Amino acid sequence: MTRTLTHFIGGEQVAAETPNASINPSNTDEIVARYPAGSGAEVDAAVMAARRAFPAWAEASPEVRSDLLDKVGATIMARARELGELLSREEGKTLAEGTGEVMRAARIFKYFAGEALRRHGRTLDSTRPGLDVSTYREAVGVFGLIAPWNFPIAIPAWKAAPALAFGNTIVLKPASPTPAIAHALAAIVHECGAPAGVFNLVMGEGNVGAAIVDHPEVDGISFTGSQTVGARVAEGAVRRQARVQLEMGGKNPLVVLDDADLDRAVACAIDGAFYGTGQRCTASSRVIVTDGIHDRFVAALAERAKALKVGDALDPATQIGPAVSESQLEQNLRYVHIATDEGGRLVTGGERLGLANPGYFMSPAIIADTAPEMRINCEEVFGPVVSTVRVADYEEALGIANRGQFGLSAGIVTESLKHARHFRRNVRAGMVMVNLPTAGVDYHVPFGGTRKSSYGAREQGFAAVEFYTQTKTVYVAG
Repeated sequence: MTRTLTHFIGGEQVAAETPNASINPSNTDEIVARYPAGSGAEVDAAVMAARRAFPAWAEASPEVRSDLLDKVGATIMARARELGELLSREEGKTLAEGTGEVMRAARIFKYFAGEALRRHGRTLDSTRPGLDVSTYREAVGVFGLIAPWNFPIAIPAWKAAPALAFGNTIVLKPASPTPAIAHALAAIVHECGAPAGVFNLVMGEGNVGAAIVDHPEVDGISFTGSQTVGARVAEGAVRRQARVQLEMGGKNPLVVLDDADLDRAVACAIDGAFYGTGQRCTASSRVIVTDGIHDRFVAALAERAKALKVGDALDPATQIGPAVSESQLEQNLRYVHIATDEGGRLVTGGERLGLANPGYFMSPAIIADTAPEMRINCEEVFGPVVSTVRVADYEEALGIANRGQFGLSAGIVTESLKHARHFRRNVRAGMVMVNLPTAGVDYHVPFGGTRKSSYGAREQGFAAVEFYTQTKTVYVAG
């Protein structure tokens, strides 16, 4: 069942030695795929192929681009079960989550099939008599897309689909743990009729991403990953005046007030903290709970967490899959120890689990009695680990929610319209959820955060046109 992967450059599958392997995190005895170690040479070939393809693709009828994206979306949708299984084998999220992500990618392509026909401009009256003024949005050029492993088809889709819809060409670098699902996406795009060079895929490690960032013919870079790498991407792009867009994670607060419906609050926390194995940048990694409901909430949360079934991603009964890799699992466990060493109380979980298959499994962890300044409340863990902070009232909860360097998503559970309204206006986050988990967003609306969570234009939905097009102003004398 091991796949041998290739690059896609200039419309061709380019074979190379495949020294690297992606491992099934639910069963580490299984190699999902072997993939090549790309270099600057492959990046250069892909970028130049994209550059050659750009003029014709940008000038093509928007209906041509719309038809391609619609066909890609329909093909992904028709193969959702097969692709979902591949994604779950490679990344470790449950089969339901993997299939759901595939369907999301399909809908993203179909959404931008429509947006390809809606590249709006404006007509204005000039301040000078006898002149007409119009603005147009036009394609930028070649975009480098650097994608993470936690949403290995949805995030490439929400970067690639708008770029292609508006007439740009792309070079995609997938994350090292999840090359097979990215390869499957590239194969579908080409199968559906993408012209040579419009969609290029280069496999490899960090050197491939660095080569894309530094290439003088790459006009813009969209990156999702860590703050450390994101800072280097931004520096490299700005140095040569390329466009850059960064999404760099979160330490998302969920505030639970005394008047909250307890069952709803627990359900929001379970979903936000543990589903997707906590490997979501919008995960509820810190829960801020007012004193009147705190003890009941923690007890109910622990009871629900203990009942979650951890197991093989392909087992229909599994609710929490494995961490994506050994290093990620070790990081999760290390943060549990850091939190308890700093004074947190481990209520449940936080242990490596030995199951039938060798894999990267751990029990969902809840750490109570933490202080806002503890590392567990300031640093992104990216695993099924949640901390709770006890506060006296709403005002203290909001103040703590607004601490730190992240500002991606924030949530509140309350029956108070006053507090809900104040929270959504005053919390420092790009996305706000009221009586909902902090994770889980629609594909047709903007995605992004504040502070060090995001940099540059918003991703997804109607906002994507801002990054993937440039405005031209035209004056005409009659």
